[in-house]
Amino acid sequence: KKMKASQVVLGLVLCVLYVQVTVQQHVDIDFNKLGRTFEGVGGLSGGGATSRLLVDYPEPYKSQILDYLFLPNFGASLQILKVEIGGDGQTTDGTEPSHMHTRDDLNYHRGYEWTLMLEAKKRNPNILLYGLSWCVPGWIGNGNYFSQDNLNYHISWLQGAKKVYNLTIDFIGIWNERNYDVNWIKSLRTQLNANGFGSTKIIAADGGWQIATDMSHDPVLNSSIYAVGVHYPGTTSPLVAQNLHKPLWASEDYSTFADTVGGGCWARILNQNYVNGLMTATISWNLIASYYQSLPFGGDGLMWANNPWTGHYDLKSPVWVSAHTTQFSSIGWRYIDVGFGSGHLPKNGSVVTMTNGKDFTMVVETMSHDRSICIRPNLPPYTIENQTVTFNIKNWKGNNGNIPKTLYHWKSHLGNNEEHSSYFNRENLIHVSATGSFTIHLDINTVHTFTTLSTGHKGNHGTPPAPKSFLSILPYHDNFNSYPEYSEARYFADQTGSFEIFDTKSSSHSKVLRQTVLQPVIAWCGASSSPISIIGTRSMTDFNVTIEAMIENGFSNGHVVIGGRTSQGGCTDSYGEGYYLSVYVNGEWSLTRGGNNVMQKGRGLSVGMGNWFRIGLEGRSEGKGGVELRAEFNGVKIAEVKEAKETWSQGWASIGSGYNHAQFDNFYLSIPK
Repeated sequence: KKMKASQVVLGLVLCVLYVQVTVQQHVDIDFNKLGRTFEGVGGLSGGGATSRLLVDYPEPYKSQILDYLFLPNFGASLQILKVEIGGDGQTTDGTEPSHMHTRDDLNYHRGYEWTLMLEAKKRNPNILLYGLSWCVPGWIGNGNYFSQDNLNYHISWLQGAKKVYNLTIDFIGIWNERNYDVNWIKSLRTQLNANGFGSTKIIAADGGWQIATDMSHDPVLNSSIYAVGVHYPGTTSPLVAQNLHKPLWASEDYSTFADTVGGGCWARILNQNYVNGLMTATISWNLIASYYQSLPFGGDGLMWANNPWTGHYDLKSPVWVSAHTTQFSSIGWRYIDVGFGSGHLPKNGSVVTMTNGKDFTMVVETMSHDRSICIRPNLPPYTIENQTVTFNIKNWKGNNGNIPKTLYHWKSHLGNNEEHSSYFNRENLIHVSATGSFTIHLDINTVHTFTTLSTGHKGNHGTPPAPKSFLSILPYHDNFNSYPEYSEARYFADQTGSFEIFDTKSSSHSKVLRQTVLQPVIAWCGASSSPISIIGTRSMTDFNVTIEAMIENGFSNGHVVIGGRTSQGGCTDSYGEGYYLSVYVNGEWSLTRGGNNVMQKGRGLSVGMGNWFRIGLEGRSEGKGGVELRAEFNGVKIAEVKEAKETWSQGWASIGSGYNHAQFDNFYLSIPK
């Protein structure tokens, strides 16, 4: 029976389409086509105070968390740790203390980043360390960031890392997401070399791509900088940066809520930062969401640890997404070039291939648009389908050129929620043909690793304790005597200023919590007008907070503050919301709604300098939506106010001061009966 002409044409079209689809479903992995050098996957502690609650975790849970982050072949197995160089100012979720509060001060025992770096190095001696400033103390350069003072300040931080902790800082940045000064960068390189830090490399400028254009026009600047580091590049880089032939880093990326969509975001950018932008290192902001959940960007991070009073923590999908790359590669491996073994898959998604010449690893992600949206920048629409792909291994020279007969296969599926997801599971071996090909079906929203390495391991420390609200540990009391000097007091989260343990050497007040910052910083963001530290939970309604305080000698205009229902933190004015009792050296006092709205005020208190006194503030809901406030000084009521309609219904407890030295002792927080 003869076929109609139209049937012949249709058959030819279908044949052509079939051939096209078949051809498109093959991906060649050509090991003759080596690309750029892989430089690692990392996490960022800081920017700011994002690891604040981690230091308060009891053992064994603190060590378990650190294992999941840093221990090779266990969890995220991170290869870079980036930390904030503390500068006494608000940098997103709190302040981190400086090693030089004043020009004449030098103390390397403040802050928790030193300990975090030591713990990371203990678990992985090969991890690389990277320091960056967000803000610096206000005394520097008389307010000028790009000054000789600040060069000295950064050198002194490196010296402390080396001399006190034997930590070698591999990389140092300029100023997080702020303008840079070309001459200052050159001077920093000169100062690093002159002070024995020639091996510490400069990453610039932790912002946008403009620095690459400047480097292309300035040979001295170009030679001063090791790598171009940018934030949230959207997986792309401009030609001017690529043509520098310098390493390109996503030196801060991700910053996304760590649910399964966040894991999808992390999977997509870890691959496509190289596939689309030739970026060879990617660092997550943040390392771990270990700050109060209600502070800005609550729940971002590779995992969560914001319940130290119980030891509870949450392993999140980005930990296991990281493992697909970090457990099967090392810094110094080479990518296979884009288009020759790294690139987009036929029906979208991506693959990157890396090798050290002896082994190789392929990481495949098939994340859909809606399951991989990052917080920034905007992700243009795209479509993706389930697909079956044949990978062809070509020109493999490892093992005397013998193509491996099998590959190890690890898989994650990021579903609509945690219950419908599975992470980092070892699958059956992949069998490779004698000609070097293997075929695999790839569902959307999955991550796969195909590797010659047998060392992968899904670590498991068991189930941590169940979480509890901070309210469950009330009443809470702290006399501050159990801490090392200069450390932070448990559960306090400084939002402006720096509150640290101070040994008075006295019998009546042994160790106290001391506010130490005496002037505003060279800031990274807006914050409270004067020092404040929060504690508790933002969901606390009724409160009773008391503390003993002393304004030190030499501060005739000094004051101290105690507050409740403080409902703001981060780069906003924490004093802008909440109820506060402020007490001044001259005996004046005020009870305010927010920082400036005076509800009651008075004078005649016996305050002065160098004298200890006790202040208290109680707030409880009254009637339908009202609040009753009571303020005390040395146990005597000085104010009582009722509002028919409360302005703020909940928030943290807080303490604060002016930019003066103030000491605090015997903190007590409870729910009034």
